[in-house]
Amino acid sequence: MRDFSQTKRVVIKIGTNTLACANGIDTDYIRDIARQIGELRKSGIQVLLISSGAIGMGASELGLDAKPEDTSLKQACAAIGQPLLMHEYKKAFDALSITIAQVLLTRWVLNNRDMYLNLRSSIESLLHLGCIPIINENDCVSTDEITAAFGDNDTLSALVASKIDADLLVILSDIDSLYDKDPRKFPDAKPLTCVKEITQSIEDAAGDSGSKLATGGMRTKIEAAKIAANAGCRIVLAHGREENVLSKILSGESIGTIFMPQRKLNAKLRWILNTPVSGTIEIDDGAFKALKDNKSLLPIGIKSVSGLFEAGSVVALGNRAKAITNLSSAELTTLAGKHSSEIRNILGKHRRDVVAVPEDIIFLNE
Repeated sequence: MRDFSQTKRVVIKIGTNTLACANGIDTDYIRDIARQIGELRKSGIQVLLISSGAIGMGASELGLDAKPEDTSLKQACAAIGQPLLMHEYKKAFDALSITIAQVLLTRWVLNNRDMYLNLRSSIESLLHLGCIPIINENDCVSTDEITAAFGDNDTLSALVASKIDADLLVILSDIDSLYDKDPRKFPDAKPLTCVKEITQSIEDAAGDSGSKLATGGMRTKIEAAKIAANAGCRIVLAHGREENVLSKILSGESIGTIFMPQRKLNAKLRWILNTPVSGTIEIDDGAFKALKDNKSLLPIGIKSVSGLFEAGSVVALGNRAKAITNLSSAELTTLAGKHSSEIRNILGKHRRDVVAVPEDIIFLNE
C-alpha cells in the first residue's frame, strides 16, 4: 500500500498556506523543499512541482493583508507574484545545480487535444533533459481560469499527474491528514491514514478553505484525489512542514493520508474523462447496452442532441458516459434515429458511419 520502491515519476503540489510566512513567502522552506526534491532526483525519480503562492506573493508585495476578491486585482497580483516566486525557486535549485522550467497552464490548454499533446511532449522533453518543471495556473490571462478552473492548484496537480502518467501525487498542505470530520470544529476528529474509496461520507468530512490567502480547501483535495485515482495514481496528503516529508513518504512511512487508485485508464480515456463536455447526446437503452458490449455508437440509437459542438468534441452520452464524437451537433440532429447506411448518402461517401468508436468512449461511475 505504501511501497513506493517502483515509483519513477512524482508530482508534488505545495499550497499557499504551506509556503507562506509572516513576511510573505518562506524562502528557507523553498530551499528545504528544493533540497528534498534534489534527493529524490538522485534516487532516479522524476519530479514535477505544482506551486501555489503567486497571487499571495503578489498581494504581499502590494501590502495587501488578505487575498483580493476583485478578479482584475487577482490577475495583477498573479502577474506581480509569479516572477518573484520563480526567482526564489531558481535560487534554491541553482544552489543544487538543477535547472528549472516554468510552465503556465490554463484549462483550455488541457481541454484542447492538440494543445494537450504538445504540452505532454514538452514536459516529457524537460524531464528527459533532467529539468524540474514548475507548473502553475496562468492566472493573469483569463477570468474563467482564475475564478473556478482548477481550485488552488489541487485539481491542476491531479490533472497533470493523470495526464503525464505519474506514479504518485503528493499534496503538501497545512493540515497533516484527512480527518473523519473537521478538526477545527470537532476536537475528537480522527485522522484517516488510508482512503480506499472516496465515499459520500468522505466528501462530507471535507472542510472549507481556512486561509485569507488560499483558495483551496479539503474539498478540492478530495476532488483532486478522484481525478488522480482514475489514472491509477496514488495520492498522499501530508503536512508540508513535516521534517523531510518527501523522503519519509517515499520510504513508506505512514504519515498523512494515502488515497488508493481506482480503475487504471489509458491516457486518451483520462483526457476524455477530465475534459468538460460541449454538449449531450441522449441514447436509448439498446445503444447503451451495445456500448457496454464494446460496440460503436450508431445514429440509430440517438434520441436527441443538445448543445452546439463540432466533430472531435467531447460530449456526454446521457449521464452514463462521455465520448469523442465523429459528427457535429448539426449532423447528429439530422441523422438521429437513422440507419448507418444512410449517413454517407446524406453527408458524403468519405464520412464515417459511426458516431463514436469504443476506444473513444468512457463510462462514468465505474
